[in-house]
Amino acid sequence: MKINKKQLNFILLGVLLSLALTIVVASPVNAQDPTPSDDDVNAIAKQLYCPVCENIPLDACGTQACIQWRGIIRDKLAEGWSEKEIKQYFVDQYGDRVLAEPPRRGLNWLVYIVPPIAFLAGAYVLYKGFRTWKAAEDSQGVEKKRNIADMPKEEVDEYILQLEAELKNR
Repeated sequence: MKINKKQLNFILLGVLLSLALTIVVASPVNAQDPTPSDDDVNAIAKQLYCPVCENIPLDACGTQACIQWRGIIRDKLAEGWSEKEIKQYFVDQYGDRVLAEPPRRGLNWLVYIVPPIAFLAGAYVLYKGFRTWKAAEDSQGVEKKRNIADMPKEEVDEYILQLEAELKNR
């Protein structure tokens, strides 16, 4: 069987067309984004507090509510939400009390200002107290020595004089 030029062109055109369709139809498959790891979820969860339990971070709480919250965090991360957006979502739902670190506005600034000021004030009070205590101790010691030395010998007990002499010799 002999193939003429027209048939050969038709076959080549068919092969080229099938290759073109294969390239267009078989586009590369985009891999699914990997699900967020537990570390990714817990990095955000430890910055939030449990809505049910008092003073327990979300990453350490085992209640059903916290398990659901961590699931919501995982879903939001998979959707591409940022950490800030996720935290704002929970603040919108439950208020500022869910944040481990209160926002720096209003009276919450006192949380950041009062402890360092109290620490510095306490250190200053201790410094002044120790200086006063040391000065009072030094002045009492000098007065005691002066008082015994200035006293007439008749008034000074012989036993005290002998005790002081022995202490000086040691």
